[in-house]
Amino acid sequence: MIDNGRASRATHAVLPGSFDPPTNGHLDVIERSARCFGRVTVAVVVNPQKREPMFSLEEREAMLKECTAHLPNVSVEHFRGLLAAYVKQMRADVIVKGLRVVSDFENEMSTALMNRSLSDVDTLFLMSDQRYSFVSSSIVKEVFFLGGDVAALVPEPVLRIMSAKRAGVARSK
Repeated sequence: MIDNGRASRATHAVLPGSFDPPTNGHLDVIERSARCFGRVTVAVVVNPQKREPMFSLEEREAMLKECTAHLPNVSVEHFRGLLAAYVKQMRADVIVKGLRVVSDFENEMSTALMNRSLSDVDTLFLMSDQRYSFVSSSIVKEVFFLGGDVAALVPEPVLRIMSAKRAGVARSK
C-alpha cells in the first residue's frame, strides 16, 4: 500500500478459496500470511458454478476455524458473489492466493488483474511449501475415498471430519 508516496505495510489480507477440504498446504499459506499481515480473513467461497462440494459451507468454515484457532489474527467467513466486491466491503488491503505450480499462476493471473481493476486491490501470490506442491483438495478427496492415507496432507481436525463423512457414506450404502 502506498501512502503519500511512502510504502506502508498492508494490514488486512483476504485469503479466498473453496477449501473443500482444507489441506496442510492451505494451512501453511494461512499461517505464513498471518505472520505477514495484522489481520487475515480466510474467505470460503460459495461458487454455484463449481460442482457440488464434498463438505457443506458450515463444515468447511468449522474445519478452518478449528485449524486456525491458534492464530489470533485470523478469522474465517464465507461470501457469495464477486471477490472484488467482498474485498472492498471488508476494506482489505490485499488478496493472498497460494500457488503450488506454474499452472496455478497461469490460472490466477487474469483473475488477479480483473480483481484489481474492479477493486483496486492487489493480489499477492505466495508459493506453497514444497512439501505441499502436489497437494490439492481434489486429489486428497480422491485418494481418501479410494482408501489411501492422507493423514500427512490434511490437518487432524479435517481428517477426523473426513473419516466421519466416509463412515456415514459407508453406512448409507
